[in-house]
Amino acid sequence: MSTTATRTYSVPDMSCQHCIDAITSEVAAVAAVNSVSVDLDTKTVHVVGGADDAIRAAIDEAGFDIA
Repeated sequence: MSTTATRTYSVPDMSCQHCIDAITSEVAAVAAVNSVSVDLDTKTVHVVGGADDAIRAAIDEAGFDIA
């Protein structure tokens, strides 16, 4: 599998800058993640690279559920 895969996750319980910071920090620490961006307006997290399971675990570790 390519480490340059782009994934989008819906995280409906994000509501503030702290949410963005927590998710960004956890996901950025995942091996092979090239970039992560969080859009609070659409409540989505866009990730380039990394493994899906590890990214999902990182979002969970930050305290958020993926829809």
